[in-house]
Formats: sequence, C-alpha cells, structure tokens
Amino acid sequence: MAATTLTLRDAYFGRLSLVRSAALIAAGAGLISLCAQISFPLPFTPVPVTGQTFAVLLVGSALGPLEGMASATLYVAVGALGAPVFADHSHGWHVVTSASGGYLVGFIAAAAVTGTLAEHGWDRRFSSNIGALLTGNVVIYVFGVVWLAHALHVGGTKALEYGLYPFVPGDLLKMYLAAAVLPIAWRYVGHRSRNRLG
Repeated sequence: MAATTLTLRDAYFGRLSLVRSAALIAAGAGLISLCAQISFPLPFTPVPVTGQTFAVLLVGSALGPLEGMASATLYVAVGALGAPVFADHSHGWHVVTSASGGYLVGFIAAAAVTGTLAEHGWDRRFSSNIGALLTGNVVIYVFGVVWLAHALHVGGTKALEYGLYPFVPGDLLKMYLAAAVLPIAWRYVGHRSRNRLG
C-alpha cells in the first residue's frame, strides 16, 4: 500500500498551530481516560477489562504516530502524577509499576504503531484497518503479558491465562468497532471536502 503520510487529523484540520495540536493531544488523553472508566474487574487476574484499548487505537489512528503517542504518554503521565484517570479512577505511580502497568506502557507504543499504519492508509478501509488495529492490540499484549509475568513471578502459561486469554473476546469487539468508525470518519471528511470545493 502506497504511503500517503495523511491521517484523519491532517485531512480534517490541515496545518495546526502548536496550541491546537496540544489541544488535540489533550483531547486524545481525555478520551482514553473516559474509556478507562468503563471497567470490569475479573476475580482471577489483577488486570481489569476496560475500554482503554478502543480509545488508544482510535486516538493513534486518528492523530498519527507523534500526536497519538503524545496523547497516550500524557494519559499515563497525568495518572502517574495523581490524576484519577486510570481504570476505576485509580491513580499514582504504583499503578504504573503494578502487574497491569505493562499495558499502560503498551498503549504508548500501540498508538505510535497504529498511527504509523494510518499514515500509510491502513485506516481507510475496514479490511486493512482490522490489520492495523490487530497489530496495535498485539503490541499492547506483548508489553502487558511480559510485564505481568515479571511482576507476578509466573511462567508464560500463567501469564497468558492472566493477561491475554480473558481479554481476547472483548478486544476483538472493541477492535471491530474502531475498525468500523475510522472508514466512516474518512467518508465524512471526503464529503466535507467535496462540499467545500463545490
């Protein structure tokens, strides 16, 4: 697929001032924070089911690698500094260093990856968007499961039982929702551009 170096953010807003770019980054962090509050604890693992991955993949794809990564980094940073933005309004550095902290770090990497793929046009169609978002999910899982195994001192099998298998069905649903939203947004941007030119 040919590189387009164009994301939804570029197509909709064009060139932005530093202030407006910072506002978009803050809005992305706010969306991740909001979706984090959709949280369901599981009795057999310290990692809750949340809406965070949906928001992270959406923000990364829409804003591109730099601003998407900046949004995820801002989210993790303000939570670590004490803002109640993590799942179930939790906060503090101890959350970042806990058994579930790897997922938070993975959000930053996943936003960069999905943003890069979006720059290359992967978010334009549902089929290619699924591939981009699946790649982002895998990045989150790699960080999260490896971190969890180290924090809980468990082997690979247990780490997968605690940190991967229970989350696959929900993450597939969130991935399909995000994969449907982005092409619709692109159609809206194209329609808006045609109206302006007409």
